[in-house]
Amino acid sequence: MNFGERLRARREALQMSRDGLAELLGVSRSAIGNYETGVSFPKEEVMLKLFDSLHVDANYLFQDSFSAPETGFTHAERTLLEKYRSLPQVGRRTVQSVVSALCVYRDELEQEQPEPELRQIPLYCSPAAAGYAAPVFGEDYDLIPVTEEVPKGAEYAIRIQGDSMTPQIADGSVVYINRDPISNGDIGIFCVDGDMLCKQYCRDERLGIVYLFSLNRRRSDADVVLTASSGRTLVCFGRVMIHACPLPGLD
Repeated sequence: MNFGERLRARREALQMSRDGLAELLGVSRSAIGNYETGVSFPKEEVMLKLFDSLHVDANYLFQDSFSAPETGFTHAERTLLEKYRSLPQVGRRTVQSVVSALCVYRDELEQEQPEPELRQIPLYCSPAAAGYAAPVFGEDYDLIPVTEEVPKGAEYAIRIQGDSMTPQIADGSVVYINRDPISNGDIGIFCVDGDMLCKQYCRDERLGIVYLFSLNRRRSDADVVLTASSGRTLVCFGRVMIHACPLPGLD
């Protein structure tokens, strides 16, 4: 006989109905049926009540089931159950109370686990023209979630308006920015004399000239050239996270 068969035989020997046993264990009548037919197996706290309700020890219900991993206990579990059965009634009730309290505590911890917060970055939304980037400073931004579509390492985003950076950066598209060092050929966000620009960066070390190119060469009129003696101010606010583009030829 397996566990379920012995459970049923013992219940019937005590002239106990499934409803009666279910009430003693605090489970449903169908659960008792599942235990007896092998569909499911009692949880540990239910098992302890089961031994008391049927007035048997673990060896009685499991003597033919120890070799069956789906229904039997491990050696450590059997030892624990034997120790439990050796306790007086008050000791068993104490063990049951402690196990129940630990299970409640476990369930509360599982329920209280907060969902991981999705990281957010600012998306600056001020309109800009002819490849100008939205202003980096100020309060004109929305927070957007960092999803799988956002490049790793992005620190903020900017909406571009205009056609000077097409086709790589379309009018109205959003670009993502990090603060990695910028190199020749990179697209960056720059502030030139107070104007925010999205341009391709190139520095001629020999001549000491910085070029800010429009990717759309039909809009070369929007290029910016800064010489060492120009007196103009240039600040880079980050690198646009797209693939590097070839630099245009320099005249």
